[in-house]
Amino acid sequence: MANPITGEPIIPVLPFSDFPEDVQLCILSFLTPSEISSFACTSKRSLTLCRDESKLWFSMCDRRWGSNTQIAKWGSGKISFKHLYKTLHEYENLIGFWRLSSGQTQTRSPNSIPNKPPSLVFFEWGQSFIIGSRVSPSDNADYNVVKSPFLIMGISPKGEIVNLLQPNSQTQLDFNSILNFHNDPNVTPGDELVAVDVNHLGEFHIIIEERVSFGFSKNLNAMNDDPIRSVAGSPPDGLTSEFYQHFANRTSPGAERSWRRQRRREKEKHGNKKWDSEHFIKIVNYCPTTSKPLQGLWKGICEDASLDFYLVAYDDIGGIACRRIGDSCKAFSSYAPVFWTSNTTFVESPFSSEEEHMYEMRGHLLPPGEIPCSKIESVSRILYINSSYDLVIPGLAGPNSVNPHQVEGRIWEYGDGTFGFGFLRDNHIIDLKHIAVDGCLLDAMHPS
Repeated sequence: MANPITGEPIIPVLPFSDFPEDVQLCILSFLTPSEISSFACTSKRSLTLCRDESKLWFSMCDRRWGSNTQIAKWGSGKISFKHLYKTLHEYENLIGFWRLSSGQTQTRSPNSIPNKPPSLVFFEWGQSFIIGSRVSPSDNADYNVVKSPFLIMGISPKGEIVNLLQPNSQTQLDFNSILNFHNDPNVTPGDELVAVDVNHLGEFHIIIEERVSFGFSKNLNAMNDDPIRSVAGSPPDGLTSEFYQHFANRTSPGAERSWRRQRRREKEKHGNKKWDSEHFIKIVNYCPTTSKPLQGLWKGICEDASLDFYLVAYDDIGGIACRRIGDSCKAFSSYAPVFWTSNTTFVESPFSSEEEHMYEMRGHLLPPGEIPCSKIESVSRILYINSSYDLVIPGLAGPNSVNPHQVEGRIWEYGDGTFGFGFLRDNHIIDLKHIAVDGCLLDAMHPS
């Protein structure tokens, strides 16, 4: 049939209810839960369709996360998909890289000497759980990174959140025993595993802490229903209440005896703990973009032939700064970036003879045994940078630190998107490579 005025064919418009049910479910899977609630109020047929969790909410979960995890296996397939949708929506923010907050205490295991944990943590999807892994440079003098899973987050068949942590980073998580524990709630975790809570203190700050008494929380965490926006490093409410209790005891009658009893209780409490709490800050932009080509997490060989991790971040006023991830728990770490610049304008090719000579006369720091290759043809542009050591901690760089030319440096960006940097005081280049691409770790290896 054609339109009598325009002559164009008239395409019949079918009501939504006339579409096949699988087509309806596919369309509805693009809606949010609040939009689903509104749609359910439009008719009895809509209400019936929205109440069928095995179809609609499965379609919503599968469309959003089906490419990353096996939806039907969460909770051994015995939980409602509506509950699963809410849980995975909360888990989604965990995916990616987090760094250990500065000033954190060290992890410990029973009857062992505390050891400093790696500062970088990576969360990723598993087949029916979330896996948290510590990421650290390898000791093999190469570009490999060590990936040590230490935390698994899932849902029990009863719909309860199960978070199990391996406090000893040298021991691998036994996924088979953990899966059996998920499937059979009567099975208790081994002595080597610790039940923990993963609490959100705002959108980009989490704290992982041991549960005082073993049990499960029916919600993802106690703060999700009323999230707390806080700055990095701020103490949780429980710690704040302990501060008030401590000072109240010190100023009340019988304060000395009360204070001693409190200290004894604290020692007993902490003596029974297998693991100390840790705060983590999310690294939101860990990959470069077209407008921010140097942004993200990188790895490079240092002067002592060891591998180190670097975080390059752009600020709000047009500058950039690069810091070592491993320095986040050291003094002056927030004041002493590896390099910085307030001007991100690149010098484009062709370069001056002085700049070409400066690059050609330098050596690339490489792992032992790796064949050096010339990158002069692939240098696409150059950026001027400065070192902060002379400016913030005078005298640290030597007797010539008063000379401003001694802190000047360059970034040489290559055609493949990676880059290297060096300073005029040196005669080498530290080439930086990607740690991850498309959400996957590169050159990852598990500890032996």
